[in-house]
Amino acid sequence: MNWYIWIVAALAYLVFAAWYFNWKGPLKPDEIKLYAERFAANSSQSPTDPEILLKFMEEDDGKEFVMLNLVRFHQGEVEHPETGESSTGPELIQGYFGPFSKALFKRGGHPAVLARKKGGYIDSWNSTADEGFHIVSMMRYRSRRDLLTLATDLRFKDSHKFKLAAIDGTTSFPTHIQMSTYLRPKIWVPLLLLLLASLAQNALFFFELRK
Repeated sequence: MNWYIWIVAALAYLVFAAWYFNWKGPLKPDEIKLYAERFAANSSQSPTDPEILLKFMEEDDGKEFVMLNLVRFHQGEVEHPETGESSTGPELIQGYFGPFSKALFKRGGHPAVLARKKGGYIDSWNSTADEGFHIVSMMRYRSRRDLLTLATDLRFKDSHKFKLAAIDGTTSFPTHIQMSTYLRPKIWVPLLLLLLASLAQNALFFFELRK
């Protein structure tokens, strides 16, 4: 009997699902109040409009979302905020992104897209002039709760200096993916588990035939 192969595959998926999906639902009123107070306490360090943030929390649907980030780095040599040595914006941002991405991954989040700009605006009207962004990134968040928890985590307060030293300007806003030709983890992980379980079952079957 090789039923245990499928039990292992099912358990592996349950572990993945427990980590990757939001099981707590939308933000509750007391959570919204708590996060609003945390942002207000650090308002001097955050350019986020309190009203926009409050609306974002109140309209929470409990689903995943992707944060789109447009980033413009400081050009030329940049002074390292700790050592004073010469560095560059893309190098310095790793001092912030490294710790943040690890914490994001623990909460079921991960980078979805990272792209470098290859030219100026090709097609635009009734919009501002080209702001010279260098990088477009999209970060997947399991829930708005996870974003707010990370954004108000004081552990990143010290590493925030790397972000300020590296970035000259940035714009970020949440999005919901409506179409994508890329397989996302919630699709390819169960498919991979099915494939591995099938291969293991076939391998065991042929092994038993050769006995």
